Amino acid sequence: MVYDVAVVGSGFSAIAVSVHLLRSLPASASIAIVGDDPAFGRGTAYRTEFHLHRLNVPAGRMSVFPDEPDHFLQWLERQGRGISRDEFASRGDYGLYLRDTLASLLRDRPSRAKLDFIRAKATGCVRLADDGLLFQLAEGESLQARAVALCLGVGTADLPLRDARIAEPARRRLVRNPWRLKWLSKVKPEETVSILGSGLTMIDQVLTLRARGHRGVIHVLSRRGLVPHAHARHHGAAVLPDLPEDPLTVSGILKALRRQVRQGAEWRTVMDGLRPRTQALWQRLSPPERARFLRHALAWWNIHRHRVAPAVFEQFDALLRDGSVKVHAGFLNEIGFRDGRPCLAYRPRGGRNVVSLPVDWVINCTGMERAGIGHSPLLMHMADQGIIVPDGLGLGLRVDGLSRAIGADGNALPGLYAVGALTAGQFWEITAVPDIRVQAQTVAHAIIAERAVSVA
Repeated sequence: MVYDVAVVGSGFSAIAVSVHLLRSLPASASIAIVGDDPAFGRGTAYRTEFHLHRLNVPAGRMSVFPDEPDHFLQWLERQGRGISRDEFASRGDYGLYLRDTLASLLRDRPSRAKLDFIRAKATGCVRLADDGLLFQLAEGESLQARAVALCLGVGTADLPLRDARIAEPARRRLVRNPWRLKWLSKVKPEETVSILGSGLTMIDQVLTLRARGHRGVIHVLSRRGLVPHAHARHHGAAVLPDLPEDPLTVSGILKALRRQVRQGAEWRTVMDGLRPRTQALWQRLSPPERARFLRHALAWWNIHRHRVAPAVFEQFDALLRDGSVKVHAGFLNEIGFRDGRPCLAYRPRGGRNVVSLPVDWVINCTGMERAGIGHSPLLMHMADQGIIVPDGLGLGLRVDGLSRAIGADGNALPGLYAVGALTAGQFWEITAVPDIRVQAQTVAHAIIAERAVSVA
């Protein structure tokens, strides 16, 4: 079948594009959503059933519709879980909100475009001579679309260690994907756990372990030993950052922000003021400066920019203070097996000697991988065909300012867009809901205009 639009993906970006298309396309149009994740739209982040897993953005900024900022708050109110706009809702509730929002649009079928869910993985793609793209699906079928939104997000990052450096017996106590929650029931209350990575995923898993009765010591190992900061309990007004003119450098930006904080501005309000300007600042940086940011400043950016809800941080901080969670900064050399237990060998940051750390479980919480294209056979195939081109920093695809994918000939391919993490090379700040929802709305409207589909 030939569709007017194909949305390829199963996470938040896909559902955001889909709801905007459903709102704007005429009833005569057709949409295909192509993905193999049964929890469509919820992805890893929003399918959790643990109420203690909280959003990292206040509820008042989490509506899927940029022009209806209270849409999510109103849904929470109808569910009997109303909160203020500055509070942090559970991620599970947000997943249910996304599901209900899409379902409410689909129930209004007479006035909406036809939408088909294609439960399959797209594995290949060719550009058609006349119009659109033809996708090969894993089951041997194919699907043609006149316009396409690539909404393939990112997966769990792999271990920072080659398999050859992991002892075979230790692999039975190694959890590569912490979001497959069956491992939690295998951990005994008194066992020692090592978590690799010290970001948001680590905090989620630490609190989940404790909520399930775990009492053993938890060792956290990351290269810098940095953990996310907390949001302020009382949200202050954002402070407009006073930034230098061109040529813009990472050092110049950092110097300017530090100066404002020394002069009395609360650092969180400075970061909040920086946020609406981040995409424009990223585009002003030269490619070498962008690479420098990723090498040297990314870890500090993450802990200041991607903060946790105050109540969540208080629970985690209490575990740090009583010593039941210990954070180590160092470089993992290998995971051995000694005396019937996994044993981490790592070099502490700033040191030369290797330290051995025997544990019972090793949990990979290194977070989400960079988008790139290597994680997706579809994107690799599209790159081989010259339909798309990886961006120079390995962050995703080359896209223009309108999120149109750029092909090997250097031109934007009509009707082919990317949304979300795949566009980080162009926009950088494009992984959180407040940014993706705006991009999704813009892309949906551009698809409609480009394909000359009249709006009912």
